[in-house]
Amino acid sequence: MALEEYIVVIVRTLLIYLTITVIFRLMGKREIGELSIIDLVVFVMIAELAVLAIEDTKTSIILQLLPMIVLLAVQVFLAFISLKSVRFRQIVEGKPAIIINKGKIDEGAMRKHRYNFDDLLLQLREKDIRNISDVDFAILEPSGKLSIFTKDENLEKEDFTLPLIIDGFIQEDNLQIIGQSKKWLLGKLRGKGYTDIDKISFCSYQNGEFFIDEKDEITTAKQGSDSS
Repeated sequence: MALEEYIVVIVRTLLIYLTITVIFRLMGKREIGELSIIDLVVFVMIAELAVLAIEDTKTSIILQLLPMIVLLAVQVFLAFISLKSVRFRQIVEGKPAIIINKGKIDEGAMRKHRYNFDDLLLQLREKDIRNISDVDFAILEPSGKLSIFTKDENLEKEDFTLPLIIDGFIQEDNLQIIGQSKKWLLGKLRGKGYTDIDKISFCSYQNGEFFIDEKDEITTAKQGSDSS
């Protein structure tokens, strides 16, 4: 290999390195363990394209960078749709699944997500949980992580934050966790002056208190305790 060929490979490598750095920066900040399926597919494809671009010095570097730019555009576009549509986000990324509910394992949810007892026990050990009976709630996140809430006689079931509305959509699974209904939630919201849930960006519930954030507004309302 001639000296000029070495120089070409070095220059192409540096150019691709800078390009990929810019692409990943534009794709947003997420931990590796929290990548969505779309992000992961784009990352893998860009990595493969980068290897080919470095090895194939005969093809124009512009033609080899073009697919990466296209993938970036697709990812940004789909991320925009995901921000606007909770349904699209749930279809593409999935949604949390309750694996253990009030100390009882939901085997149906485990089968649905192809999640076995070995996976469960492994993630419990990683959280220093030695006995399943110590777990009150375990939620399998879309990223594959397991969020665990242990039993504590000093804690109530509402002692962790539960989103009840996201992007105007009621999270009925979380309502079931706190033993309440959609009718109950709508009644509480009306009592606080919120009659249209489509205008609510986020609503959470913890320790008898609501945190409410309206769409396209900075105003939030966190009001006092409400009895169930």
